[in-house]
Amino acid sequence: MQRVIDHGFYRGLLGLLALGLSASVSAQGFDPSPAQPLDHIVAVVEEDVIMASELRQRMQLIAQQIQTRGGLLPDEAILIRQVAERLALERLQLQEARRIGIRIDDLTLNNAVEAIARDNQLSLPEFREQLLAQGLNFAQFREQVRDELTIAQLRRRQVENRIQVTEQEIDDLIASESGAIDSGMQYRLQHILVALPEGASPQDIQSARAKAEALRQEAQAGADFTELALRASSSQHALEGGDLGWRGAAQIPTLFARHVVLMRVGDISEVVRSPSGFHLIRLAERRGGERANITQIRARHILIQPSEILSDTEARERLLVLRQRILDGDDFATLAQAHSQDRGSALRGGDLGFISPGELVPEFEQTIAQLSPGVLSEVFKSAFGWHLAEVLEYRQHDGSRELMRNQAREIIRERKREDELELWLRRLRDESFIEYRLDGISHANAP
Repeated sequence: MQRVIDHGFYRGLLGLLALGLSASVSAQGFDPSPAQPLDHIVAVVEEDVIMASELRQRMQLIAQQIQTRGGLLPDEAILIRQVAERLALERLQLQEARRIGIRIDDLTLNNAVEAIARDNQLSLPEFREQLLAQGLNFAQFREQVRDELTIAQLRRRQVENRIQVTEQEIDDLIASESGAIDSGMQYRLQHILVALPEGASPQDIQSARAKAEALRQEAQAGADFTELALRASSSQHALEGGDLGWRGAAQIPTLFARHVVLMRVGDISEVVRSPSGFHLIRLAERRGGERANITQIRARHILIQPSEILSDTEARERLLVLRQRILDGDDFATLAQAHSQDRGSALRGGDLGFISPGELVPEFEQTIAQLSPGVLSEVFKSAFGWHLAEVLEYRQHDGSRELMRNQAREIIRERKREDELELWLRRLRDESFIEYRLDGISHANAP
């Protein structure tokens, strides 16, 4: 399960409302007068079709958006081709959503429409009246919002799962911006150097590395780092037990900076190579900067996802059966291993480990936050499907490092998201049948 960004799905709709658009408003060059040709099919998209009236209406809206921004309208043939392609991609996504069982229920839809009304500083009745005054059909507007929600959920499920962020990428981002991230933070470090002689031979290098690795293993096993430094370090600080004193992020040698910013108090770094030899760093203390004491929740869950062969209702009912079995005495972990479709956690009996705020989708976090340890949740839904969850324990935790890593992870995901979306849409487009029939709209060639 991954964190997703919500409530951005209706930005485009709000933009249209802010322009005061209506189906009867004509944009320059696209006059929807009674002289328009009779409605006809302009594109076949798999088992669906796009009508000329739909294409003209969308062209009107987009043209007015461009003009409101002060932009110049492209050539009519180009606009027709681009709008037709956009409509076709929307149809393909809606078809894919239906195929895998994504459906937006009326409660979710009502909440979204009410949110749009609030963002326009209107009550729902006032919002409906404004739409009617602009010539917009409220029922059609609701279905447009449903389509937007459906596509947004499809993209979360299909695109988010394709975005991979490695721990190395997170480390690199944090290290490259450590001065800004750790502004005001100070570190007290201890250091051990296993020196290399001038013109060291391969055997010298191998021997020094082995000694450094052995010292690291001793330190991790509980040996006193100060004593190790006094006994084995060649550093100028050896007599102080390797103590480098308090240093700000900018004062830490570049060689160690990327390691220190990622360490917890008491952590021992990896063995680090430099021209002078092999180094070990221990973070003895840390002070200053922002602290983030958070409540972490350790929970487990069972996920059932609707699909082409399993309807949304059937997925929910399957979980209801599992919930009753657990209440009757069956083991949660055993059922999670056998039935949960979150395969990563299923292998651990559904255990998600300790969860920090913001790590998972809001619907999941809000539900488990209301549970006491050992209490089984009701069956509930998120963008990933239907869940059954149980809280195992709570703990208070210094989440400063996790908060930093989560922020870095989201920055990287955001950078990758657009590329992944474009690749997925192109793959969906290339694997689908689309036939354009645009002669009734323009003499331009079909896309």
